[in-house]
Amino acid sequence: MNPFKFGTIVEGDFFTDRVAETTQLAQKLDSENHIVLISPRRFGKSSLVQRVLSQTDRPILQLDLQYVLSMEDFASQLLRAIFKRFQMEKVRHAMSHFRVIPTVSSNPVTGAMEVSFHPSANTSVLLEDAMALVDKVTSPDKRLIIVLDEFQEVLKIKKGFDKQLRSLMQHQKNLNYILLGSQESMMEAIFEKKTSPFYHFGQMIRLPKIPHEDFMVYITERLPNGDANVAEEILQFTTCHPYYTQQLSSQVWEMMKYQKIKEDVVTKAIEALVTMHDLDYERLWQNLNRTDRFTLKQLVMNRQPMQSGGLAASTSYSSLLRMMRSGIVVRSTHYEVEDPFFRQWICRNITQ
Repeated sequence: MNPFKFGTIVEGDFFTDRVAETTQLAQKLDSENHIVLISPRRFGKSSLVQRVLSQTDRPILQLDLQYVLSMEDFASQLLRAIFKRFQMEKVRHAMSHFRVIPTVSSNPVTGAMEVSFHPSANTSVLLEDAMALVDKVTSPDKRLIIVLDEFQEVLKIKKGFDKQLRSLMQHQKNLNYILLGSQESMMEAIFEKKTSPFYHFGQMIRLPKIPHEDFMVYITERLPNGDANVAEEILQFTTCHPYYTQQLSSQVWEMMKYQKIKEDVVTKAIEALVTMHDLDYERLWQNLNRTDRFTLKQLVMNRQPMQSGGLAASTSYSSLLRMMRSGIVVRSTHYEVEDPFFRQWICRNITQ
């Protein structure tokens, strides 16, 4: 079986390194502190958290805020997660304090629990009741863990939602929050800006790329011929980005295993993946304005846009910020195109 996995939660033998981060998160969860985990998309935040959570028997609730449409929807999804995790008898008794009783039903197709409220219900009351229920289902000996993914979306759900949520969280006990975010500038504004309701709410952890040496060992051990030179070529192209390294390694493994390719296998794998996503990249390029296209071209040519001329520094910065928010560009020690295959597509089609 292909030993490289990408696109879903990575578990078991597919999980790469992250020993220090796993230990750090586990230790934080043994305290009263909350955790704020930040990294670009597809760096493995969710896989890391799932690995840590798999090692505990504490109850867990998980919500992804990018799929929450309103305050009412947040309350509904939170209740649905509680109903799924705890025995109905315990929940029914704990709901006796509710000022607005939700309608609870079972979806006949999926079997999932559905929760809805009367359209005229006060959304602030719904949120307060749902968050109060969290206090009633947790306990000192089995402290609840609540994971809120893409937490920066809290600023988009409704104006003032972050303030209301924070005011309710501060009174809760016997639980830990793990707040994940992929838009660094927004997460920093939420947790580092003094005027923000969530200022210094939890221990902030930034998830870096997996170290080159660790990835070398991981890839080399899993390649059909254990070729360290091939592993090095893979990492040179992906710059150790966890998702794209797994993706390229998977393609290389298949070509070596089934097509028996030995010469230039990494180059051929890159070309195959770029061609596979050609229409997606073309659509992405067509949806960019001319300024963003120019900025990407400069990055691909190893030029930092604000220093290369052609655009005013303020215009270049606005372009970079806009594409960082959409995940097209990331910044570590410098700005770079997040997807190395999109970078290669630009090289092939735009810079020639």
